[in-house]
Amino acid sequence: MKRLAFLGVCCVLAAGLTQCNNGPEKKPEAEAPVDTTATATAASSTAITDNWKIGVQMWTFRLFTFTEALDKVDSAGVKNIEAFWGQKLGGNMKGEFGVSMKPETRAQLKQLLQSKGISITAMGVISPATNAEWLKAFELGKDFGLSYITAEPRKDQWNYVDSLAGVYNIKVAIHDHPKPSHYWSPDSVLEATNGHPNIGALADIGHWTRNGLDPVECLKKLEGHVYGLHFKDVVKFGQVDAADTIVGKGVIKIGDVLQELKRQKFSGMLSIEHESNWEHNLPDVIEIVKFYHDEVGKLK
Repeated sequence: MKRLAFLGVCCVLAAGLTQCNNGPEKKPEAEAPVDTTATATAASSTAITDNWKIGVQMWTFRLFTFTEALDKVDSAGVKNIEAFWGQKLGGNMKGEFGVSMKPETRAQLKQLLQSKGISITAMGVISPATNAEWLKAFELGKDFGLSYITAEPRKDQWNYVDSLAGVYNIKVAIHDHPKPSHYWSPDSVLEATNGHPNIGALADIGHWTRNGLDPVECLKKLEGHVYGLHFKDVVKFGQVDAADTIVGKGVIKIGDVLQELKRQKFSGMLSIEHESNWEHNLPDVIEIVKFYHDEVGKLK
């Protein structure tokens, strides 16, 4: 009996020691909440530039037929273009690009575009003289699925052009040619947008620079109204006839321009309009395309 009592005491003491060593039961630590704000912001920021289209204004290849120019656009890896009226079609197509194209010619051109995976996103710069000409322009735009028409409409045409743009769901982007053009300043473009929700800006950053204007400040003035941009560079600030150069090698701070477009959540096309080295400018365009992608990749 004494032996059994002794063993019982030992068991009690052992149980007590075990409880003391273990201490109170610890609750598992709660995981720190994951802050998804930074991740979401980065994803949203990237999505903005993903919506941009790098394109070619076909005036860049004005010395060649539309068919030849398309081959060059394709070689540059570009899938969006801004067509201009008057470029000879070439290939097995007669006539030139514009409202006079016959239905069968339009069908041939659409087939050619489809075969290369290239879209006509815009056309211009146009300045139709009459309402009837404007109507034909919008009909052509609808036929090819344009997003906007680059133009310089007269002041007395603003109401009619805006109404057509609403009906056809095609924006009108006012282009800024250098002085003495009425639209050389963003202020005159803003005047046209007032009360006209379908009229905005085609920001030609090269012409603004020629006019002695800071492209970034011009973009800020036009915030919310920029439908497209002519992607170019020039060799001198404030000189109306300053020569074009390869984008990134001139005086325009391209990185700042792209950063401002991103801040504004721009979602249009940047059309390369390279008015230099006319006969052999495909390598220049390829270099500009690469520069564009490199600069977009640097944006914060």
